[in-house]
Amino acid sequence: MTSRPKAHVIGLGLIGGSIALALQEAGWSVSGEDANPGSVKAALERGVIDGTDFSGTELFFIATPSQTVQSIASSILARDPSPELIVSDVAGVKASIVGAIADPRFIGGHPMAGSEMKGLDGSRSDLFHSATWVLTPTSMTPPDTYARLHAVITSLGASPLALSANDHDRLVAMASHVPHLVAGALMNEAARMAESDSALLRLAAGGFRDMTRISAGDPSIWPNVLFDNDSAVIDGLDRLIHRLKHIRGVVANKNRESLLDELTTASISRRELPGRASVARNLVIVRLPIDDRPGMLASITTLASEQNVNIFDIEIVHGVEGSAGVLELSIESDEVDRLVEAFRRSGFHATVNAQ
Repeated sequence: MTSRPKAHVIGLGLIGGSIALALQEAGWSVSGEDANPGSVKAALERGVIDGTDFSGTELFFIATPSQTVQSIASSILARDPSPELIVSDVAGVKASIVGAIADPRFIGGHPMAGSEMKGLDGSRSDLFHSATWVLTPTSMTPPDTYARLHAVITSLGASPLALSANDHDRLVAMASHVPHLVAGALMNEAARMAESDSALLRLAAGGFRDMTRISAGDPSIWPNVLFDNDSAVIDGLDRLIHRLKHIRGVVANKNRESLLDELTTASISRRELPGRASVARNLVIVRLPIDDRPGMLASITTLASEQNVNIFDIEIVHGVEGSAGVLELSIESDEVDRLVEAFRRSGFHATVNAQ
């Protein structure tokens, strides 16, 4: 009987607990630990983890506050010299972490998934189904290491997206961090008004509830993430403040044309937002010869992400006697032309095979 691969999750809250459950469903033996002994006890009792012994582990997920990730990852990497080891994290900020860990076996990650539920009680195995999971390969990342982690993330039901750590922080500030602050500000202002106008919150309809829903999440996870990404968050807030001032002027001046233009543009943009990651339909394989040099994989996967192309599977076919290998990317057929053209413009020669 073939033994199951072993993974270890550090931090058994909502995300860590959900990773552990999802890994078990995907066929892994999962151990875990947490700074709170009560969380470990509860995780064992509920079957979220199989045990606490991480000997023989080949994959670590660090699901702790962002300021602790570097020290935990560095300790794991220093303790285990195995080239097959993979260490990743789930922190909402990436540049400060990835830049501080100079080991090719570490790949930063950030699953774009969550819940209003808090802690281990909210964990569930399907939390990542169809969710985007950002990975941040660097010039040090070996193709095989990235391909293995990509396969694991895909097996959890998520859609991996490769970004540089700096791009992640810049983009996620507007996509996640600023919206959370705005939702909190709107909720607090409404609550303040309700102190003297008690009917206000009874008038809260679908739009208000939709906009403030994320403010009900666990507030304790946000200070470290927001402070670690303060430059991008402040830039995003400044952009939003500028736009709100513009809209205020439009309303004050009763400029119907400008107001309709603002609302129409927003309506169209909202309808064009991509939904949750799609299930694979008609896949083809794009093949690229790759040289064994730093940064090659990061360049290719990031280029695919810039084209909004989802890579469903990735495999490296090694050459013989040290010759260049071939990177095989499984993508949807209707995205092939766009990706191949982008590769061509960047100097890569790609061929396409039906799967």
